Amino acid sequence: MMKINRDPCWLQGTVSNTNFKTFSIEDKDRIVTTIREEMSILFPDTQEISGKGDLAFVFIQDEELGEEGYYIESENSRVVIKANCSKGLLYGFFYIYQQLRQNKPLVTGRSVPDQSFRMINHWDNMDGSIERGYAGDSIFYKDNTFRRDYDLVRQYARLLASVGINALSINNVNVHEVETRLILESSLPDVKMLNDIFAAYGIKTFLSINFAAPKKIGGLHTADPLDEKVIEFWENTIAKIYQVIPDFGGFVIKADSEGEPGPFAYGRGHDEGANLFGRILGKFGGLCIWRCFVYDCAQDWRDRSIDRARAAYDHFLPLDGKFDDNVILQIKLGALDFQVIEPLSPLFGALRHTNQIIEFQLTQEYTGQQRAIYYQVPVWKEVLDFDTKYDYEPSIVKKLLKTNSVNPKLSGICAVGVVGMDDNWTHHKLMQSNIYAYGRLCWDNQLSSEEIAQEWSSLTFSISQKAHEKIVSMLTTSRETYRLYNAPNGVGFMCKPNVHYGPSIDGYEYDRWGTYHFADRNGIGNDRTLNGTKYVQQYSPTRCQEYNDVTTCPDEFLLWFHHVPYEHVLQNGKTLIQDIYDNHFDGVQRVADYQKIWESLSGEIDLVSFKNVRELLKEQYEMAVEWRDQVNTYFYRKSGVVDEKDRKIYE
Repeated sequence: MMKINRDPCWLQGTVSNTNFKTFSIEDKDRIVTTIREEMSILFPDTQEISGKGDLAFVFIQDEELGEEGYYIESENSRVVIKANCSKGLLYGFFYIYQQLRQNKPLVTGRSVPDQSFRMINHWDNMDGSIERGYAGDSIFYKDNTFRRDYDLVRQYARLLASVGINALSINNVNVHEVETRLILESSLPDVKMLNDIFAAYGIKTFLSINFAAPKKIGGLHTADPLDEKVIEFWENTIAKIYQVIPDFGGFVIKADSEGEPGPFAYGRGHDEGANLFGRILGKFGGLCIWRCFVYDCAQDWRDRSIDRARAAYDHFLPLDGKFDDNVILQIKLGALDFQVIEPLSPLFGALRHTNQIIEFQLTQEYTGQQRAIYYQVPVWKEVLDFDTKYDYEPSIVKKLLKTNSVNPKLSGICAVGVVGMDDNWTHHKLMQSNIYAYGRLCWDNQLSSEEIAQEWSSLTFSISQKAHEKIVSMLTTSRETYRLYNAPNGVGFMCKPNVHYGPSIDGYEYDRWGTYHFADRNGIGNDRTLNGTKYVQQYSPTRCQEYNDVTTCPDEFLLWFHHVPYEHVLQNGKTLIQDIYDNHFDGVQRVADYQKIWESLSGEIDLVSFKNVRELLKEQYEMAVEWRDQVNTYFYRKSGVVDEKDRKIYE
């Protein structure tokens, strides 16, 4: 039986007081073995029998369930989980556990995931560091080798499987020198060990690879995807991987982006680069996941015609329909880089003949770095429920991911990972909620932010209903709170360069990364209208018209699409400059209110978790004050407009 020696998150207790005394399950594969082991951990009072049990796992044939869906039947005190495959039985098992832990009735009937791909991308490096990681070192690597803490990895696998995650990549998309060698035979036994642990929980393992590997480790002078020797290198390398790991998932590839090598260096298109891997991986049932985060990262800030936001659409829309059937484009949810407020990437809705998954960011790179409360479901809900307003159906993002993919089974969602070696996995106890919420929302797109937050709190803390309500309130308002004291009305990147933590209003304003707010004495904002960079043209005609018109553009996106005067009157009736002042004062007050709410939970929350959140709320408050004072002072100095409420703004 597996030992649980870390914070078990929402799998934090057993279910003993049930009518289940026996369970039965057919002997099928390693996932069935996992179910048996999980039964002994989470339902310790039950005994396995060969016949009918109070809880039974049964294989059936039901096309509607697919490979992962399950069916729950309940009659008197007997419950039956039915599925076509063992993964479905595993997901059904975790559903029953979570319902019983929350004292909820078991809902009979089918449950089938809304999204096929439900993936996490780890940005872990083999030296033990994690790019944009804020919860300690990697759980996979240390000192440029594998950590080999397999019990820890298995604990992580069970957390992911319990909320329906079915794929992950285990190393950084920025593939450095040591990590480039993960595809070599010397590393494959360790990769296989990780693969087998995750496979036992129904999770496919992928590697991020270096496009230039033929040059870096293959002794070639080129990585041209059409070069015969390059093709031979990848054929041999991939064949060896599958000899060792027959159920290996495939590759995740970042190319021609932020210094990473790619097909552009050889005059090739991204379709030619991706299809090289697609064709070879396809022989073994593998997949090529190709990231669309491709843009010029050496821009001249003097040239106002260049717009980084246009890049993904400009590069990839002309290639729609040219990718192999086992190639998946991975597209960030917004056109820049996981900002607090950012409109949907226009590739969603425009791509009609290419497998696609939308990329979220679990790790809080620009949103508090797990030192601030930032529950992300409201962001994800906005994106998944967004209507692109194209003149075809469905035009809603959560549905068109499947319908606009060549193979609906190769569509879905991925997210940048969040866990590290910190005892509570995420550094901030309350930010465990984002992992749980990510899996739940991927499975069921209809769930609300409040429903998921309530589930997580109920599974994680043994406290009063009133206390749960307070935690849910903090979580579900936290994104708006962070937005209020952070960047205003669609402006982003007003943070310290490189570290991306804390305010630096002009930190990125005159650099090469193409993330500008263009504030001057007259106004603020980036003109992306038909008279500016014409970025609005990348959306459907209806959305283009909406965003292009300053009177109909939503307030939250105003400065993303328009450069307007400080006295511009928003749809909420305030001037822009007064809205900036008010929001930043309100945001600080809301964090102060969180501190009071949390203090009221003293004695109910376990001491370790209570101290963890208390200390981090103190830091969040101090940082919110710094954001408020720097942003308000900056724009007061630019505009010369005083706060109509006469609050303290520094001169």
